[in-house]
Amino acid sequence: MSQPPVPQPPVVVIAGPTASGKSAVAIELALRFGGEIVNADSVQVYKYLDIGTAKPTLADRARVPHHLLDVVAPNEPYDAGRYAQDARAAAREIHARGAPVFLTGGTGLYIRAFLEGLLADAPADPELRRELEREAARAAEQGDPQRLHRRLAAIDPEAARAIHPNDLRRVVRALELVELTGRPPSELRAAHRFADRPYRVLYLVLDPGVATLDARIDARAQAMIDAGLLRECRWLREHGYGPELRPLQSIGYRHVMPVVDGLDTLAGALEGMRRDTRRFARRQRTWFRAVREAEWMHPDDRAAIEKRVAEFLAA
Repeated sequence: MSQPPVPQPPVVVIAGPTASGKSAVAIELALRFGGEIVNADSVQVYKYLDIGTAKPTLADRARVPHHLLDVVAPNEPYDAGRYAQDARAAAREIHARGAPVFLTGGTGLYIRAFLEGLLADAPADPELRRELEREAARAAEQGDPQRLHRRLAAIDPEAARAIHPNDLRRVVRALELVELTGRPPSELRAAHRFADRPYRVLYLVLDPGVATLDARIDARAQAMIDAGLLRECRWLREHGYGPELRPLQSIGYRHVMPVVDGLDTLAGALEGMRRDTRRFARRQRTWFRAVREAEWMHPDDRAAIEKRVAEFLAA
């Protein structure tokens, strides 16, 4: 007689564009349902980057256990593959305690890596990749920087919708997969996703709307400056963490580091932070719109959010 299937442990994703209020909602939900939070922000994994990443405060972490914060120093390599391993290890420990996982952050790739794993065994051809990159460079010189993205859209519209036209690295990788496997990337990913989805998932995307979010972004940028982002950047520089490091090329740090060098003013940095954060939020929306199972909710509608999570956890 066959054994009944083992129930999949629950994961509640609290995603959304930057400044949408994810952290506050996740903390309230974790407190309400006895859960723990696993960070899904690709810059909050780095130590010492606190103000510019809007990292949860020590007081917040005292209220609810947080995982995958302050994992590595800014000069240490960290990527989605390692994140998936670390985050799944944290989730196993949380589930072993009988608690639900609240996966919280705005890095869509990290969320997908956690939920579905990565195509670790996908083929690669460095020479083919270099040729595609050379072709992209020629197209850009000819005033047509999105030529390769249009080619991908003609082959695999679903994959193209999930990749920003300016994200050359991912466009090239998708075309590389097409050449090497003869299959559309979305088809490969769907087959992989079916094989490696260990969790029962509720995927919530919080978004207050463009106008409200823009106002929140403006306020958050000013709050980071007021809280001492310049002081934090100076400390990082004094301890050997320069602007050439990948995490310090993220929004906020790449704007304020020139102020440390006397190449810009705080007013100029603030304007750039606001502009680039709005653009980043638009890209995040594009990513999350491609997530079929995502349920979009207003972050201020706490009663509806709590009701939906209660239904999911009780199922």
